[in-house]
Amino acid sequence: DDLDPDRLIQCPYNKHHRIRAGRFPYHLVKCRKSYPEVAKELATCPFNARHLVPQAHLSNHIMKCNDKGILEQDVVNQSCGFRREQMNAVSMWQPPPCEEDWESELLEQSDSPFIW
Repeated sequence: DDLDPDRLIQCPYNKHHRIRAGRFPYHLVKCRKSYPEVAKELATCPFNARHLVPQAHLSNHIMKCNDKGILEQDVVNQSCGFRREQMNAVSMWQPPPCEEDWESELLEQSDSPFIW
């Protein structure tokens, strides 16, 4: 299960390290500092910072990354929701009723004399 925080994950910096999924992000930061030479050879997936792959394999990983689909679906959902909100906001707006009658006001003013 991907959501299990106790699931063991292999460290990309040292193959002998097996870390619980809940601690994995912290371990990556620590191991990156401990293994700078290995860190130079690895690239971070743009869809999930926990995915560290050899730089030569990054484009292949990006095409196959499971998290890409999740992120793309979120973008589509947000985009559709934003458009729907815009359409609803525009279609629901009604101008306020106008209570002014300029012609009757002009007639009323013409009957009364102007006084300083």
